Amino acid sequence: RHEGLSTMASPYGIKTVIRRTFRQRFTLARWTRQPLIGRIIDQLLFEGDDIMYLPRDRAIAVNQSLSPRDDLAVPSQVLEHFIEQAHVHWRMDFCICRDASGCQTYPVDLGCLFMGEAARDINPKFGRRVTKAAALTHARRCREAGLVHLIGRNKLDSVWLNVHPPQKLMTVCNCCPCCCLWKILPEISPRISGKLTRMPGVSVQVDRDACIGCGQCQQDVCFVNAIGLENGRAYIGAECRGCGRCVSACPSEAITLRIEAPAYLASTVHRAAGAVDRVVAPVGDE
Repeated sequence: RHEGLSTMASPYGIKTVIRRTFRQRFTLARWTRQPLIGRIIDQLLFEGDDIMYLPRDRAIAVNQSLSPRDDLAVPSQVLEHFIEQAHVHWRMDFCICRDASGCQTYPVDLGCLFMGEAARDINPKFGRRVTKAAALTHARRCREAGLVHLIGRNKLDSVWLNVHPPQKLMTVCNCCPCCCLWKILPEISPRISGKLTRMPGVSVQVDRDACIGCGQCQQDVCFVNAIGLENGRAYIGAECRGCGRCVSACPSEAITLRIEAPAYLASTVHRAAGAVDRVVAPVGDE
């Protein structure tokens, strides 16, 4: 724990600071493109990060080359794996991003889920430790509300929550397209934005013959502005993180999200587990 921060830092003070600065996050993100400032912010807030979007289950068109067993596997099973295995589950009573933005579209009370040893020290006024069953229910409610999971290691959370070390905290964000902090990705320095990626084996494709150029995929759908129109047809840019929202938004079903690697679930679990220590506690740990 950083001695410079008070133990169990005041939740009211922290929320006030975040609310007052959240709308300036795009300006702050652009500062990171200055080499010196970018290196300092990266070290302070994003060092060691590895975060992935988990596509929405309903958005997937599974590649025909996958076996029948893999056809039954969906991205939400990655999160369910860690919930089943973890010994510490902490559910936030609010989403800090939607709270700071005053979101009127998505539930503010569906906050992040944290797992791992460091989650024990989160201020109890932010939320509470929950059972495995309650964590699974929370994740399902988030998906039913149209939120998209991000999972992995995010040092920024350990900083604002004042819990340490960061490598012992797994973050599960439940993001809406209107308020998500990570809408700053097009503005922030590449060395930081590159730490938030799509799930291994995921690709998003546009059938330009089926696309009618209506532009609905651009209307508050993409977190990272990865969708554009070119000659009256949609295209997906390299910034795409594979969340699958555009698939659900397309009225002509011209956009598809495919999983083309047979072992995509195992690869994702292995990568997420490698970014965070002791999410799964040893036998006998209480």
